[in-house]
Amino acid sequence: MLKREFYLTRTESAICDPEHRFQPDWFAGAPSRTLLQSVALSEGRARMKQPKLPPWLQRIVAAMGGGGLFVVAFLDSSVLSFPFVTDALVFQLCYTNPARMPYYVAMASIGSLAGCIWLYLLAKKGGEAYFHRHAGGRAAKIKDWVDSHAFLSVFIPAILPPPFPFKIFVLAQGVFQVPLRTFVLSILLSRGLRYLVEGILAVRYGDAALRFMISHSAAFGTAIVVAMLLLFLISRLSLGHPGRPSR
Repeated sequence: MLKREFYLTRTESAICDPEHRFQPDWFAGAPSRTLLQSVALSEGRARMKQPKLPPWLQRIVAAMGGGGLFVVAFLDSSVLSFPFVTDALVFQLCYTNPARMPYYVAMASIGSLAGCIWLYLLAKKGGEAYFHRHAGGRAAKIKDWVDSHAFLSVFIPAILPPPFPFKIFVLAQGVFQVPLRTFVLSILLSRGLRYLVEGILAVRYGDAALRFMISHSAAFGTAIVVAMLLLFLISRLSLGHPGRPSR
């Protein structure tokens, strides 16, 4: 017996139960395989699991579309964890309804920001023990990085895809009292950029872009880190050697 799995159909969304093949009436005649199904079937043999959501959250996404995307992004960035599901939702919704791509990108970005702010405030009020317990031996290095580079210390993790760690840096921002304005700006810019790029790729390339992103997530994330570090070093070198003032 197949388990209930999460699929999205056209325009807003719908839940497809593999046992009953439920589809709305207006979806008659549409292709039976959705974007997430195609990705799972083509890449899932060795190393990729199909994105899944609990049934109650499936129903919220099906009923609310972009609003459901906000809820998933909020939960994924705070108390729960759904690796790649928010990204897959952005791909799916933008792919099936390109005209609403900016709306879906905004809902994913704001939902993620709201979840991060909640986690940040919890950590700020007393999450130091929790942070040290989960950071382990990395706690001192993370603290040094946050103290030295408050903006980049969460911007870089927020823009990277799983399996790169993210929430530990959100906790660190709250524990080490990074100003809320800096934190909000960093999350909003990084998540907005990430989901905007995904939306553009979905509209332009469809499921091929999602397959590439998931199957090459480590290489993709490493390339982003290297590029951003190079830009950071270049900017530091440029600012660190100002021209001599004229006499």
